[in-house]
Amino acid sequence: MITIRQFKSKKLQSLVPYFLLALAIVGAYKAISEIGFFTDIVVRIWGIITPFFYGFMLAYVLSIPCSGIQKLLAKTKIGFLVTRKKAMGILITYILIGLLISLTLNLVIPTIANSIALFITDFPVYYASTMQIVDYINNLDLLGLKISIDVILEWFQDILHFSMGSVTSSINAIVGVSSAIFRGFLAIISSIYILAEKDKFKAFLRRMLSAFIPAAGYRVIMHHADNLNRNFKQYIYTQTIDGCILGTLVTIELYLIGSPYFLILGIMLGVINYIPYFGSIVGSLIAVIVVMFTQGFTMGVITAIVLLITQQIDGNFIQPRLMGGSFSLSPFLVIVSITIGGAFAGVLGMIAAIPIVAVLSDIFESIITHYERRKHEPPKETNMAEPE
Repeated sequence: MITIRQFKSKKLQSLVPYFLLALAIVGAYKAISEIGFFTDIVVRIWGIITPFFYGFMLAYVLSIPCSGIQKLLAKTKIGFLVTRKKAMGILITYILIGLLISLTLNLVIPTIANSIALFITDFPVYYASTMQIVDYINNLDLLGLKISIDVILEWFQDILHFSMGSVTSSINAIVGVSSAIFRGFLAIISSIYILAEKDKFKAFLRRMLSAFIPAAGYRVIMHHADNLNRNFKQYIYTQTIDGCILGTLVTIELYLIGSPYFLILGIMLGVINYIPYFGSIVGSLIAVIVVMFTQGFTMGVITAIVLLITQQIDGNFIQPRLMGGSFSLSPFLVIVSITIGGAFAGVLGMIAAIPIVAVLSDIFESIITHYERRKHEPPKETNMAEPE
């Protein structure tokens, strides 16, 4: 016999799914109608974790030289250095980074500032040279190509307005300098602790994955995660070395050509070389345009030829030796991956696209190989028991 209390209890239990559904609908409607509120929450959370995110990125990049220094310390066979190789490696790494920053501030930055001041001083001369180049191209009448002087004037006016706007925004940004300094300091401190606790973090992640994921899936995930980590470090290492070589070569070449902006253009080409394919092309075009407007059309053509030869040497001899076949991707796949990476995450996405696509290509190749193997396997014979 069912009592009134049991009846009411079953009645309420049957209404629970409908109540949860109504609650979910109301919550979804509230989230959509007040999307700005949730966006503000996400922005606030991102603002809080940003220093730690950049600290992780800094620690990841610095782990490459830090690991190399630790290996060198281990080879010294000195007991004090061997037992404290991790702490000494981190200390030496940050000392070297500090010396590099100090060298940049004392030598490179003043030279760049002088180059900018020289460009502003000689701006009328460069403007006259630009007008001469425009007249020369218009007189050639190549395929009916005509460059409007009014467009050039508007371009220069936009540059001037942009410069004034940059000065104004810089003045307004002074208020946030203290906050930026604090965030940068917090990122550096967090990167030191991340480097020191790197092995513990890795062990914890491996333990957590092995606890919640089946053994076969764990092995696959760790295999591709190790490949991704190796690809990232190999890419950062090779692009850094290649950027230093390319930047040095371009700096020397522009110095011999007589460009007063040889240092700033060489540094720009070395840094922008982190973006594969497009980086060196865009950097070379900027260098050619600067030389053309500051030294004349003839020197611009000479610069274009010299940089083209340098890019061919770098792309066909230097980069392949540094990469060692680590990223054997087709040029079309590289261009597509860079475009997609840039659309999703800007410059960082373009830099990270190649290592990620290399791992995805390996995963896709493994899947195809697996199904090809299964397709060509002979069917398993089933032993049927004969009737007596």
